[in-house]
Amino acid sequence: MTTTTPPLAHPSQRARSTSLSFGGVLRSEWIKLRSLRSTTWSYLIVIAISLGMALVMSLSMASGLNGGVDASAMPAADQVSLVVQSSVFGVFFGQLVAGVLGVLVISGEYSTGMIRSTLTAVPKRLPALAAKAVVLFVATFVIGLLANIGAFFVSSVVFAGIDVSASIADSAVFLPLLGGALYLALVAVFALGVGTMIRSSAGGIATVLGLLLLLPMVLQMIPAEWAHDLIPYLLSSAGMNLFTSTTAEPTADGFGVWLNLLIVLAWVGASIAGAAVLLKRRDA
Repeated sequence: MTTTTPPLAHPSQRARSTSLSFGGVLRSEWIKLRSLRSTTWSYLIVIAISLGMALVMSLSMASGLNGGVDASAMPAADQVSLVVQSSVFGVFFGQLVAGVLGVLVISGEYSTGMIRSTLTAVPKRLPALAAKAVVLFVATFVIGLLANIGAFFVSSVVFAGIDVSASIADSAVFLPLLGGALYLALVAVFALGVGTMIRSSAGGIATVLGLLLLLPMVLQMIPAEWAHDLIPYLLSSAGMNLFTSTTAEPTADGFGVWLNLLIVLAWVGASIAGAAVLLKRRDA
């Protein structure tokens, strides 16, 4: 009697059948991101904050001008500045929501144990972190841009009552809206790196909010010149100047858009680099 031995799969065939391409990792992370309730609520809050703050700010500024100087006679640049200021005002509060979401995207997997499945599917680990960062950046940027554009139209409606107007096609309008969305996306990726390093929702959120809010306040209260000199290099300071600066190049009054962008990217790069190192070294 003879027995038939089933052919064994070649090791390379097994590797090909179980390997996951980076595109597959991206799709997986996108599914996880949009299936989280925290994602939906966070993005809805960002939109609500942008629209609400734009309404409040524009009403306040319009009422201050009403009955005073002839707003319609203001130079076009001043009119644009008023509309832009009220349109991006919500980014200051939206950065906090983006930071919380960035931490929850990774800390939630550690708290539920899903991170083990993620790292089993992507044993090299770093592609999983990169995919999370890409998906989170793109989604937050799109939502932030939509929120800022919506805030612009809300502000435009209010300012139209006092004959102040601005065109969204104007680079002085659209670029700040774009910069505000970019900053929100970069804050989310920065928080992702912090959450990966700390692996705790509470600890990660406290760290991110502390860096965004508390650290600038602490440095301002220190009666030393070196402390005040550090403030422009903080993530939140450079980030806010990213879309409120009026010049692209450094001037006597500030760093300009490009240098502020480099400072923000340095913070994000340091966070992701630390996350990558610890993710490779530590067990899940």
